[in-house]
Amino acid sequence: MDGEAHREREHFFSGAKTIASVTLLSRIFGLVRDMAITQIGATRVTDAFALASKVPNLFRRLFGEGALSAAFVPVFTETVETHGVDRGRVLLANALGLLTIFLAGLLVLAGAGLAVWGLVFPGNWDRQLVLGLLGVMLPFTLTVCLLALGSAALNCRGHFAYPAFAPILLNVFMIAAAVLAPRVLAGNVPGQLYLIAASVSVAGVVQLAGALWVLRRAGFSVRPVLRPVQPGIATMLKTMLPMVLGLGFLQLSEVLNDLIAWTLTATAHSPTLTLLGHEIRKPLGEGVLMRVYAAQRLYQFPMGVLAVSLGVAIFPLLSRYAARGDMASFRESLNRALRVAMMEGLAAGTGLFVLAEPIVRVLFRRRHFTSADAATTAFVLQMYVLGMWAYCTYQMFVRAFYSLKDTLTPMKTGCALVVPNMVLFAGLVWVGPLGPGAFGVATAVTFAANTCILAALFRRRLGRFGGRKLAVSVLRSLAACAVMCAVIWPIRSALSGRSDLLIVGLCVPAGVVAFVGAVWLLRAPELGELLGAVRGRGAAGHSAKRNDGPV
Repeated sequence: MDGEAHREREHFFSGAKTIASVTLLSRIFGLVRDMAITQIGATRVTDAFALASKVPNLFRRLFGEGALSAAFVPVFTETVETHGVDRGRVLLANALGLLTIFLAGLLVLAGAGLAVWGLVFPGNWDRQLVLGLLGVMLPFTLTVCLLALGSAALNCRGHFAYPAFAPILLNVFMIAAAVLAPRVLAGNVPGQLYLIAASVSVAGVVQLAGALWVLRRAGFSVRPVLRPVQPGIATMLKTMLPMVLGLGFLQLSEVLNDLIAWTLTATAHSPTLTLLGHEIRKPLGEGVLMRVYAAQRLYQFPMGVLAVSLGVAIFPLLSRYAARGDMASFRESLNRALRVAMMEGLAAGTGLFVLAEPIVRVLFRRRHFTSADAATTAFVLQMYVLGMWAYCTYQMFVRAFYSLKDTLTPMKTGCALVVPNMVLFAGLVWVGPLGPGAFGVATAVTFAANTCILAALFRRRLGRFGGRKLAVSVLRSLAACAVMCAVIWPIRSALSGRSDLLIVGLCVPAGVVAFVGAVWLLRAPELGELLGAVRGRGAAGHSAKRNDGPV
């Protein structure tokens, strides 16, 4: 590996650190947002908001963090590599124009569909509330897709800051609305939720305006171009649907499980379910979706800070190596990303499992979100983090396949596991001790299976990608996790009955220090890569001493 290739790789891994740093700030704002929303309480009313918000969140994760970027990046990268930057600028302008027309039409149809549904099948008040909130947040689906396209172009040219910063704007608007709502609409909980929903759409417009401004300063044209249609557009369209299904496995499964849970929630007007001629009381209580909402935000915090950030940053790099046919560099960079993602997933999952209860109580137990709500949320969180390692490494494998322009493999594996995920959840939710924990168990099990399948298929296609080194890295991380637990448990036991804030304030930094110290003593190279402190790696030295080719 020559010096130029080494510098290029380090630039993109450095980009991951930039994204992770800004994303950490965004996730902190996100926690504040969730604290402001959950304090409204866990009821059927707030469950309606949690369900309706799944649609804009689905579009944000699929397109803002996934499919649209995944379809655009390889095409844009190959265009720039083959025909130059000017042709890439034309491709972006063409994609912006066509996507705007398509999404505007889709938005009109979706709005009309919701209106007709509300008139023909109004249902009870809770269904009407879901439809109303969804209608208010619907415009966000257009702006977030255009934002994703612009952000992908910026990432390909090495501009990572604003794409990572844009979610902060969304969080700021939602925090302001959630804080203001109880003051201006005291006692009117549905009205408060409508105000928060409106802030989502307004924030989307502001995010997009900022992205267009940054694009212009970076030398791109933001004026949409409809004709002539660039050759790369056809490639993007052919790969978009498989990518939506492949990258959207977790998100689609969450939405489907939420719909099942909404149906299986006992309410005053529908306390039972008719099954095989028998009336059976529904297994879930009101407020379950808001409690799961809080749990999901907590396990997604560390995943978004590093795993998603690393996946976003490494995707253009893998696409470059694939376009050049440099499979040695491709495998080495993927192995490096997997080791870092696995270490972060194991550490975060272990810490969240051990400290779930005090963390949830510190963050969410206030006003109308009760101690019982916090206890259920903590249990659901523990079930989710059983699969944290899989959530993190899945991001890398999917982007590796997409870099090779293989969108069908992740789509097939993801689609094949959607139904088992739903069946597993629908079955486990009736198990008394598990109940809402079925959300986490079903997701963890199916994601672990999906990640292992993708790893096996990737190895069959490209050969060994450093599995032995990855296994050694996992063993080091597990040992460090054991040290972390050995430090946290005595501290937590000694502070039993004391303030949750004190427990979290002491256990979290102690756990971090214990884990980092353990991996440092074990000489884990992932620590240096994670912290950006890789020492003694000149280009020649890296090639001679650290070339971890397939084993």
